[in-house]
Amino acid sequence: MPLDTLARTLVRIAIAAGGPVAAAYAHGCATRWKVDGSPVTDADLAAERLILERLAAAFPGIPVVAEESVAAGHRSELGPRFLLVDPLDGTREFIAQRNEFTVNVAMIEDGSPIAGAIYAPLLGQAWFGGTSSYTVPAPPGSEAADLTGARRIGVRAPPDAGLVALVSRSHADPMTEAYLSRLPLAESRPMGSSLKFCRIAEGMADVYPRLGGIREWDIAAGHAILQAAGGTMTALDGEPLRYGDPDRDFRLHGFLASGGFRLPPSDPSVAA
Repeated sequence: MPLDTLARTLVRIAIAAGGPVAAAYAHGCATRWKVDGSPVTDADLAAERLILERLAAAFPGIPVVAEESVAAGHRSELGPRFLLVDPLDGTREFIAQRNEFTVNVAMIEDGSPIAGAIYAPLLGQAWFGGTSSYTVPAPPGSEAADLTGARRIGVRAPPDAGLVALVSRSHADPMTEAYLSRLPLAESRPMGSSLKFCRIAEGMADVYPRLGGIREWDIAAGHAILQAAGGTMTALDGEPLRYGDPDRDFRLHGFLASGGFRLPPSDPSVAA
């Protein structure tokens, strides 16, 4: 299957999952706390159920790693190709009644993301990427079946006036702040969820470093979209990010995401 076709399948599933998320946001839903201290809502669970059903129909036999299933103790035997799912990225934003939360789905092959989709239900906007990256308006649950309104997107060159950095609204940390202080910034904007990858991919911002720990399902879809838009995303040492290592339990130490240029490693002693 061509990568752009694969990405279109993923974005239709993500948009469909936005239906129960938007409904739960409008009518309210219960919140619980997982063992790791992170929140989970009924919206997370409803969206994940729908996504798993759709993925099983679209990609039979391909393993799926989904955040809430992993939290419940379910583990899949992974092959060279598998799917990563975050049914509600930005749960804290969702609980706080902010609109910066997304549905994320990505396909991984040989440790790298090859296609991904991100949908922001309350913004009515989706992003997807395989060979190229696109954005499309779509109401929650609509599935945007033909995606006729999709528009190709790409990163921008670094502005002469300085870089626009995007930082986590809910997970700020001193190490990331220290790293940003070494860059020629014009502005630093807080933003929730994986929307930060999308904004860089469509040329509205330039950098998004995260020096704290994160889970693979939080970033894989954004990674796929950003790289298909001409951007760069690496591990903190400048090496390629690798997904699916069972010894890490789907945890990463952080990443460096940027537009049409490469960020220096987080450790200045490491050569770029």
